[in-house]
Amino acid sequence: MAVDTYTYTNKIENILGKTSSLFQLSTTQLYNKILNNGEGELTELGAINAKTGKYTGRSPKDKFIVTEPSYRDAIDWGNINQPIEEETFLNLYDKVLAYLDKKDELYVFNGYAGSDEASQLKLTVINELAWHNLFAQNMFIRPKSKEEAQEIKANFTIVSAPHFKANPEIDGTNSETFIITSFKHKVILIGGTEYAGEMKKGIFSVMNYLLPKDDIMSIHCSANVGEKGDVALFFGLSGTGKTTLSADPTRKLIGDDEHGWNDNGIFNIEGGCYAKAINLSYKKEPQIYNAIQYGTILENVVVDEDGDVDFDDNTYTENTRAAYPINHIENIVTPSKAAHPNTIIFLTADAFGVLPPISKLTKDQAMYHFLSGFTAKLAGTERGVTEPEPSFSTCFSSPFLPLNAKVYADLLGDLIDKHEVDVYLVNTGWTGGKYGVGRRISLNYTRQMVNQAITGKLKDAEYIKDDMFGLNIPIHIEDVPQTLLNPINAWSKSDEYKAQAQDLIDRFKHNFEKFGEDVSDIAKNGGFK
Repeated sequence: MAVDTYTYTNKIENILGKTSSLFQLSTTQLYNKILNNGEGELTELGAINAKTGKYTGRSPKDKFIVTEPSYRDAIDWGNINQPIEEETFLNLYDKVLAYLDKKDELYVFNGYAGSDEASQLKLTVINELAWHNLFAQNMFIRPKSKEEAQEIKANFTIVSAPHFKANPEIDGTNSETFIITSFKHKVILIGGTEYAGEMKKGIFSVMNYLLPKDDIMSIHCSANVGEKGDVALFFGLSGTGKTTLSADPTRKLIGDDEHGWNDNGIFNIEGGCYAKAINLSYKKEPQIYNAIQYGTILENVVVDEDGDVDFDDNTYTENTRAAYPINHIENIVTPSKAAHPNTIIFLTADAFGVLPPISKLTKDQAMYHFLSGFTAKLAGTERGVTEPEPSFSTCFSSPFLPLNAKVYADLLGDLIDKHEVDVYLVNTGWTGGKYGVGRRISLNYTRQMVNQAITGKLKDAEYIKDDMFGLNIPIHIEDVPQTLLNPINAWSKSDEYKAQAQDLIDRFKHNFEKFGEDVSDIAKNGGFK
């Protein structure tokens, strides 16, 4: 099918040019719209709380990439990167634009993704909902003025119409919900879901396609920097402590979730933070708690009639969230970039209770654990999960990787070598037994271990190699019980520990088989024997 790209660009411009399109509204203006439209409620903390309806998280089975000749062979197609034909996409795109064109009001934000100007993505975000537009302003990088925003000529556009529902039989989707990316038309089309995180992760997926093409590493991690300029990266899946451990009052935050790594060092892709809010307290996470103030968007948090927030209540979901501009954190780097990392921390919440609380990885081990991206689901967190289950997410970000995993692994390996980066595996999960039997490793101990690693105190420490995983475990860490460091010592029966450890090793090996012969050297030299 011959496609006139100009036709769709022109339709977007017509929508943007309508007097009903509200451009670059201030936080106060958006608050007024949100409250007047009944889209959210004001809380005593000054934040707005919004409900996302039936979708309280991402909808990965409804995510597609348009298959087009210019890049078809580059995409790692499969269950994550599902193809949709260009004609099918354009028919749906046309319907969504026609739907939005009839709206009395639309909300438009211009901004950026990427604090490194050389690789920065210029964005336009078109929202049906005012609170989604405030979310976009919080999460992406904001222009310094409305005049600067007006000068932005977007090279990618998000079109978000959550109340438009697809007809799968006609529109070629899997359900009423769709998140479709077209690299040719430079658009992310979202409908049928009010979960705002789809916008944020959609742009991250785009950056994961664009940056490696310029030999820039795109990474799902948080990052901070110490007084001496020492930079640490924290990789980890949801619930492993990535945001918590990077929000350190003694170090400046670069960013809490998405970064690029180029010849100059690390840069934040975003302009805000999207922190999990379940069980949030000032005592445990003071920086994040204090960031929830005027301008913050809360998602699916329970709020009483007086506006008081109950962060412990999971009535709507365990995945309650707080989206706030990064400048709500007091101790940040401005602009959000820093030098090359000295230390990388891979975080895993091992619910089997067998991985060491901290271990120093060789280069090959680092590559193995990067590709594995392991953590564990807990019993009771999902229907049918009665025992801990391993969860492997390639490169700690498999839902957002358009390219083959080896592309990202090769980039990381080269950077580790070039900049002599120390890599540690940190278990923030259980010890002395699996979940339900053992105990969660104290956050205070984890903080102490991480601090020793990123300040270089563990670089030349004395290590022993454990018999099961072949990992290098420090013999002594200041203010951490020695019996905690080697996990076999924390179990009452060593044979039970060995059986559980072997079970996890077998699961790692089975998962790694999916990468095939391309990474056989990594499996041989960095994997478990």
